[in-house]
Amino acid sequence: MIPDLTNYISPFSWRYGSPEMRQIFSEENKYRLWRRIWVELARVQHEAGLVSAQELHDLVKHEKDLDIPRILEIEEETKHDVVAAIREYAEKATVGGGKIHLGATSMDIVDNADTLRIKEALAIVNGRLKTLLSLFAAKITEYADVPCMGYTHLQPAEPTTVGYRLATYAQDLLIDTSMYRYIEVMVLKGKGFKGAVGTGASYKKVLEGTRMTSVKMDSSVAQALGIDRFPITTQVYPRKVDYLLLTLITSIAGSIAKFAEDLRILQSPSIGEWSEPFGKNQVGSSAMPFKKNPVTSEKICSLARFIAALPHVAWENATLSHLERTLDDSANKRLIMAEAFIALDEILLNAQKIVSGLVVNKDRITRNLSLYAPFAATETIIIEAVKKGANRQEMHELLRNISMIAWQAVQAGKPNSMEKLLVAEKMLIKFLKPSEIKKLMDVSHHMGDAPERALKLVEEIHKNI
Repeated sequence: MIPDLTNYISPFSWRYGSPEMRQIFSEENKYRLWRRIWVELARVQHEAGLVSAQELHDLVKHEKDLDIPRILEIEEETKHDVVAAIREYAEKATVGGGKIHLGATSMDIVDNADTLRIKEALAIVNGRLKTLLSLFAAKITEYADVPCMGYTHLQPAEPTTVGYRLATYAQDLLIDTSMYRYIEVMVLKGKGFKGAVGTGASYKKVLEGTRMTSVKMDSSVAQALGIDRFPITTQVYPRKVDYLLLTLITSIAGSIAKFAEDLRILQSPSIGEWSEPFGKNQVGSSAMPFKKNPVTSEKICSLARFIAALPHVAWENATLSHLERTLDDSANKRLIMAEAFIALDEILLNAQKIVSGLVVNKDRITRNLSLYAPFAATETIIIEAVKKGANRQEMHELLRNISMIAWQAVQAGKPNSMEKLLVAEKMLIKFLKPSEIKKLMDVSHHMGDAPERALKLVEEIHKNI
């Protein structure tokens, strides 16, 4: 779909995110949810004897007969979006229109509709997160035993495995799934139907003389909508909910951005061990035809940076919502919730593509190991030599000097001479045979139990998805 390009449009309305996520936060879906809430409210009020069967039938009949341009036309006059939507609905439902919104305040409709949208959006996020974890599990399993050079301070350190490194990102995402479950069960609740300041006074008045209480009505409508609700609210549900939701979204985005950032480092020519998939007709640069830039990873990092700035807005909404509420949160809330979810959706979809098509350059991994892994053996050699009677401090100084010589050779573009220098060192071979030294230089002796623990994490992933 080509959007209207003659006016400003948000990139989130067409460029980023999936159609299903954008649809959740569309104006059409918002108004349809408002209609659904009004119908369910009227249905329960019919049970209480406040809305006749004919009125309810009329509201149900015209529920999907929505004219958004007309709503916007009325809003131009009223300067109130909910009132405009009520009047447009009442114009269609001429029999039941007089009972729309009976006892309600605007945020009984808006906040509950937002809860429904967030619930739908979180379900999409959860599905994408599980898919991503499944893809990570497959890659971890495939590369659990493949040794590679580990880096600290962006300098060669000790060997690890490709699978173990991948497991670090997957473990972060598993933490995020725990946060998701907490948000879903403990935090994601609606306002329910409690009126202008949360006391339920208007509903109590409306229901006087009926057999239904305001508490029962609140429970029945919320149950029909499929949402839980907070027992205590002001005019709105606690805005801390939005802050915690955005914190979860930021956490997931951060976990993926960490992976994407590291991939960018590993794709750099100086390391060259990983790269994101690159399409046959993909163009890396308009000026340099040879370029294969990690643009998908860069997009992930860019969107994650945007998301990371949003929780503070929600924090202020929660903290500075004076007394029972102000409209300070209204305008920015239209932006932050939708854009956070759509941006995260784009991040998750792109992360799935990267992980499923991840290119692992084993030749380059082997080359880097041959250059740098020999240095990692020095600690084990010191330990074994000391066990056989060597002085620990003397051995440390000896291997430091040998390491510096070997490092100079590597820096000059020559092969790592570490093993050759070690087996020729008379002071060392007094304690260790050349064959023992060569065995200790084997990279397989310097991976600890990383492969086993990586595969153990795969088991945890399968338990949680």
